[in-house]
Amino acid sequence: MPELPEVEVTRRSFADAIAGAQVLSMRMGKPLRWPLGCEPHAVVGRFVVRVRRRGKYLLLDLDRGMLLVHLGMSGSLRFASHLPEADKHDHWDLVTSSGTLRLHDPRRFGAVVYAVDEGDPVAVKLLGGLGMEPLGGAFAVDTFVQGVRSSRLPIKQLLLAGRLVVGVGNIYASEALFLAGIRPTVRSSGLTIARIKHLHQSICEVLERAVQMGGSSLKDFSSADGASGHFQTAAQVYGRAQAPCHVCATPIKMVRQGQRSSFYCPVCQR
Repeated sequence: MPELPEVEVTRRSFADAIAGAQVLSMRMGKPLRWPLGCEPHAVVGRFVVRVRRRGKYLLLDLDRGMLLVHLGMSGSLRFASHLPEADKHDHWDLVTSSGTLRLHDPRRFGAVVYAVDEGDPVAVKLLGGLGMEPLGGAFAVDTFVQGVRSSRLPIKQLLLAGRLVVGVGNIYASEALFLAGIRPTVRSSGLTIARIKHLHQSICEVLERAVQMGGSSLKDFSSADGASGHFQTAAQVYGRAQAPCHVCATPIKMVRQGQRSSFYCPVCQR
């Protein structure tokens, strides 16, 4: 599943190129996770003002209205001046004066939703429960400390829930916890303020590095310009069960937490 770094890399790969473009047509293929919420022709003639990101949603601000795009489990976007004819897994085309933005999604868990603005009930339903953004200046350390200290969840599961901080998916939660020296099964409320602040810094560092490396291409992720990510090649613990820790050479362990696999070093992480 594309996580926050992959979505941010995707955004950066086409945001400047599509800004200012006029919508010429919009094609919808097979039904996606949620209905579009308007007739495709309703956005024809409008202009793309900018492309933002909120959590794992891409927000295409139009001069009137907005499109919320989610990549789901297997989705990817492609933007180019000329694209081949849509195949059976290409479920959305936004044709603009600068090129075509296409959603390719074999499992169809992704979505494209129209909203009048962020106050629209549709947008509030999708975005209203999201936690703090970990990239940029909105990730307040004091709020993070308070949220962690007040939770009885294991710290890894708290991070994945997305209500305190968004976008720290399975790969990046495992890596941030390793960098902070915290075992994923530790109860959140039992962590000291100093360790929580270290985790806050580690989350920022891991996500920033992931974006710089183009995200993680574990299966078939690529950005809107076709580039693959390389963060997975630098992972310290994720996907390395039984391999030696790069710091202490102890075999990396894997445990199941809910429906997800957690990887950690039993020596480096307490």
